[in-house]
Amino acid sequence: MNFRRALLAGVVIAAVACGGGTTAVIETVDPVTAGNLADEPGTVVLDVRTPQEFAEGHLIDAVNVDFSATDFADQIAALDRTAAYVVYCRSGNRSAQAMDLFRRLEFTDVHEIEGGIVAWVAAGLPITGG
Repeated sequence: MNFRRALLAGVVIAAVACGGGTTAVIETVDPVTAGNLADEPGTVVLDVRTPQEFAEGHLIDAVNVDFSATDFADQIAALDRTAAYVVYCRSGNRSAQAMDLFRRLEFTDVHEIEGGIVAWVAAGLPITGG
């Protein structure tokens, strides 16, 4: 377990022990930080663009969950709420809306890529497909 996750686990345990509920890390981060988070073992990278956009190019090992799908909320609700996620779309609009859902569903470790895949590519970070 890396230091960041161990620290988060300790904060969650302390908050629960003190009656404070759970502590969530749900934030927007720059592409380089997102890349570092995505490289951590167990982190799931979620691309919330359409399957067509996904096929044109996506982050390595990303999983596509289409934001425009009628069952998008159900697909997200079925995910492990304690796992670590990096979420992105094209420019940040859809992923920002998805972050609201992650908050409502009480996920604990979700990071959105600021500026989406457009900012990721502009930062010179790798993609696959397309």
